[in-house]
Amino acid sequence: MRQDKLLQGEFIFLRPLHPNDLDAYYTMFFNEDVRRLTGTKQAFTYPQIEQYIATKWQESDAVLLLICLQDTEEVIGDIAIQDIDTTNRHANLRIAISKTEHQSKGYGSEAMQLMLDYGFGILNLHRIELNVFAYNKQATRAYEKVGFIVEGIQREALFYDHTYHDSITMSMLAREYRKKYQK
Repeated sequence: MRQDKLLQGEFIFLRPLHPNDLDAYYTMFFNEDVRRLTGTKQAFTYPQIEQYIATKWQESDAVLLLICLQDTEEVIGDIAIQDIDTTNRHANLRIAISKTEHQSKGYGSEAMQLMLDYGFGILNLHRIELNVFAYNKQATRAYEKVGFIVEGIQREALFYDHTYHDSITMSMLAREYRKKYQK
């Protein structure tokens, strides 16, 4: 059993990224569907991923965690609170479930709830935002179910696969989180 389960849910847990996760993290970036859903266009080299992992440990404005299944401890994605602004108490959230067979099973929603609890509780944030591309309707519905509210649309903000796509900005405030989850 792992000793580094930072945040635990019923079906998943979140843990820090370690240098020995390099292979798993590297392969996450080459799933075509995940790349499309996240708008990832850049191809990363192994040394770039290695540098990314090394640098993330030193950043104070980000918390990057791996999403793992409770029963097998398999890494199925990652989640991050990033661009943390301690003065204005807001940050950005991003998540990726790396394999299609792990999507639509509630793992992402559970990971988001754990990270929101961490962001609003431990980090004392007031506002957490995210962006989702308009073609990712499944994610938009999942974010709304978790409690995010659409704030606006950045028209044609992403050029992907020879087409422009809108980016939807969503957010949640601490009081909205507490009303929904801490009854």
